[in-house]
Amino acid sequence: MAELALGRLFFHKWLHPASAYVTGISVGILVRSPAFWPYALCSLISITSKYVLRIDNRHIWNPSNFGISALLLLAPETVATLSIQWGNNVWPMLVIWVLGSVIIWRVHRFNITGTYVVSFLAFALLRSWITGHPWQAEVAPITGPMYQIFIFFMITDPKTTVRSRRGQCVVAFLIALVEMVLRLFQVIYAPFYALFMVGPAALLLEMWLDSRRMNTAKASA
Repeated sequence: MAELALGRLFFHKWLHPASAYVTGISVGILVRSPAFWPYALCSLISITSKYVLRIDNRHIWNPSNFGISALLLLAPETVATLSIQWGNNVWPMLVIWVLGSVIIWRVHRFNITGTYVVSFLAFALLRSWITGHPWQAEVAPITGPMYQIFIFFMITDPKTTVRSRRGQCVVAFLIALVEMVLRLFQVIYAPFYALFMVGPAALLLEMWLDSRRMNTAKASA
């Protein structure tokens, strides 16, 4: 309902609710709370961010990442995220791997997932060396269901990633780097906050460079 109402208000037309459906599923899977209202509020914040937080007619935050990060900051006593609730059952993981692989193959985003995974593993070994923790403990988070959703569906969002494949790889690397720094400071929800900071900054930089190129082209015409 929020997607339809906001689409009508901002664009004067009825938009297809597929985006809101995906956002709602992501929020439902990733958010953990004993109350009902965080799920509804997180979905509402996520969808509203696409219409309110726009630059050059483009939203710059991944909607579910923005909504989840906002609630984790504003209501940490009530809201948490998915961690190891699925235990060691491999079947839910296989479902995510299959669906995620098909989706990112169709949108040509395997380079983002691959770069992030390799970077995460390298930084996990670096964290192990810095902290003295066993390397298995530092690598373990990426095998959990939350990370599978994060690497397949959140950081690969075509609407909020830069255009060039090289730029996408650089951004994925920087997300893993910022996450490592946050983890060294024991920030629990490091991947969400890393994407929250790096993703929009990369888009804004791309927009600024595009504007400069356009102005240069006009000046030389």
